[in-house]
Amino acid sequence: MAADDILWRQLLTLSRRPDLTLQAQLRGAIAQAVLDRRLPPGAELPSSRRLAEILGISRNTVIQAYEQLTQEGFISAHSRSKHMVDPAALENAARAAGVRPDEPGRRPDWTARLTSRPSRTRHVMKPTDWYNYRFPFVYGQPDPTLFPITEWREVVQLSLRSVAIRDWAGDRVDADDPLLIEQLQKRILPRRGIWVSPDQILVTVGAQQALYLAASLLLKPERTVGIEQPGYPDIRNLCRQFGARIQPLPMDHHGLKPTGSLAECDMLFVQPSHQNPTTVTMPLQRRQELLQAASAHDLVIVEDDYDSELTFVGEATPALKAIDREDRVIYVGSLSKTLAPGLRMGYVVAAPEFITEARAMRRLTARHPPANNQRAVALFLQLGHHDAAIKKLIAAYRERADAIGEGLRTHLPEFEFRLPAGGSALWAEGPADVSMNAVAAAGAPQGLLIDPGAVFFDHPVPPENFLRFGYSSITVDRIDPGIQLLARLVRAERHGGRQAS
Repeated sequence: MAADDILWRQLLTLSRRPDLTLQAQLRGAIAQAVLDRRLPPGAELPSSRRLAEILGISRNTVIQAYEQLTQEGFISAHSRSKHMVDPAALENAARAAGVRPDEPGRRPDWTARLTSRPSRTRHVMKPTDWYNYRFPFVYGQPDPTLFPITEWREVVQLSLRSVAIRDWAGDRVDADDPLLIEQLQKRILPRRGIWVSPDQILVTVGAQQALYLAASLLLKPERTVGIEQPGYPDIRNLCRQFGARIQPLPMDHHGLKPTGSLAECDMLFVQPSHQNPTTVTMPLQRRQELLQAASAHDLVIVEDDYDSELTFVGEATPALKAIDREDRVIYVGSLSKTLAPGLRMGYVVAAPEFITEARAMRRLTARHPPANNQRAVALFLQLGHHDAAIKKLIAAYRERADAIGEGLRTHLPEFEFRLPAGGSALWAEGPADVSMNAVAAAGAPQGLLIDPGAVFFDHPVPPENFLRFGYSSITVDRIDPGIQLLARLVRAERHGGRQAS
């Protein structure tokens, strides 16, 4: 049987009710498919002879059903053997039922029923067609030329062998792929100085789900969360969803400052490796000081180890979790940034008591991350492909970061910045009288895509003279021309917004 035949049999399943003739069953199946929009206006139906063969019924039954449906306005005849869904079928059906087709009916008042409006939060915005921009200084998107296509194809093919399919195809309920847990435990985490047992690891749908699990299990309205200022907007948004109070914490060139404000907090969210958005790397001494302060004030720390493996020079500083002796750090990692953001593959490492509840909470929302992706990523790690991919990314990102630094020194010397020690972005501060929001709006029609920095500040009137250059998706040859355009737009903004091109 042809594939189309199978589809028609599934679409027009006869009810087999003894009180209905086959003709009535067929009419009902076609009419319902039209009303459900599974058969859209203008869709062509099989000929009466063909549909009879597909359904195993008499051709006369199909002919009579088609004639009746034509009279009722569901389908229209275009030749002796050609029938199509009438473009006015829904209107005809509504008129027969005695209602107006455009009548909305008694809809719920969704505005009143919604108890939360997360769509109204301030967050980083980027166009979905960012790849069509000439100068995409966009953060968190991949460069397809750097993706390890051959290696990924290999592990996907391996994961599609019958023995592998048997392992991952079933519903794991709340369990993770044991091979992936093993690779995280033995290959990924030791590089960060973390040595844990499997019961302290949970795989998540990206780092974002890990952060959500931590917030949902640990926050309530009377608790206060310390967050870096400037910092990742969706951390703030997430904490506020659970009613927590936000305590913005100051930063310097060594990252978050362990000031007296920590005494007011119950929990901290920090990004010590390559802070978002400033890209600051917290040195070991500051990390030790932060842990001492957390111990003194009995704080729990959520460590988002952002871009930690993308270190340009020397070895990465050990994670907070690596030097935590009191089990108060919840460590969040991700494999998405070094493979592809669309894979959504993260993990969390924490005390067994937390992991038990996080696993149960994950089961209630997503059960588990896609098991086929877990197996493919596990094989990618096991075969050493991840190590090679990291080296390739570091070389490319370091070259791009240097090119941005050179472009800023040449074309925008009034901007202040520090070359990042790693990661995939550079943070810069422009003159106080420049609105990067306005510059970004003027640059978009000319193919320039940047992240204005105001959204990263938790303040009613945030400064607008900061911006973040993402360089994970822009090639080196586009960087200098892009910064030249940016420089023209900045100067136009400083001189009253005159158009630059």
